[in-house]
Amino acid sequence: MNLVPQFGFLELILIGVIALIVVGPKDLPRLMRSAGRMVGKAKAMAAEFTAAFDQMARETEMEELRQELDALKRDNVVAQAKRDLDESLKPLEQDMRSEDAALRQAAATSAPASEEEPAKS
Repeated sequence: MNLVPQFGFLELILIGVIALIVVGPKDLPRLMRSAGRMVGKAKAMAAEFTAAFDQMARETEMEELRQELDALKRDNVVAQAKRDLDESLKPLEQDMRSEDAALRQAAATSAPASEEEPAKS
């Protein structure tokens, strides 16, 4: 939907003739200059409004993308599987560490006893 009125060549000529009759040939160039300035200002304001609107749309889109990315990071299947696997292996790792400590303790206590036996013979 275009809200800007469309002017064809005939409409522009008709407006020019009416302006020439109403304003007169002496003041017509000044009127056209001021009309051109006003149209330029209106175009600049429209461009500024469009740029601001586009910037807001980009920021909104970036925020939505950021939220989607965070959701993907949170709901990552591989990361979730790794966390579940690590969680299920924690008790096994603790058992292995305690068994290792017990074996080292047993080896340390039996080592001096084995060193004394060859000395007795």
